[in-house]
Amino acid sequence: MTTQALRIGEVAVLAGVNVQTLRFYERRGLIDEPPRRPSGYREYPTDSVRRVRFIKRAQELGFKLDEVQELLRLRDDPLIPCKQVRTAAEAKIADIDQRLQRLRRMRSALGALVVSCAGNREHHCPLLEALDEKNHARVRTRHRSRSVR
Repeated sequence: MTTQALRIGEVAVLAGVNVQTLRFYERRGLIDEPPRRPSGYREYPTDSVRRVRFIKRAQELGFKLDEVQELLRLRDDPLIPCKQVRTAAEAKIADIDQRLQRLRRMRSALGALVVSCAGNREHHCPLLEALDEKNHARVRTRHRSRSVR
């Protein structure tokens, strides 16, 4: 029994991505470059749709393409224990937690700047001053001195 081959546009539609994404995944080695028909069209195996959906779901969970490539390697080798997949997922959770902490600090700093802004712009704007390079060191120093107290 032969499996039906799909053209690049068909794979893109079925997987919910665009054609450029498929070509990018090929260049990155996430999906194999398919053979071409005599007409020049690429012949993707039907399993390509499943693989692309896997890649997209992993990205939606925050995995970077290098990490997705490792997950694909783990997926493709049935002899690799599930523990390795769990370890990768735990590492991703730790990474997400660190990013959340950074985002909370950023939100707090930005919130403090918003509070310091009177909004009348007659003399100066503390928000713009804090973002200005020449004031950056002074703002950071002021922030550190407050946290030391």
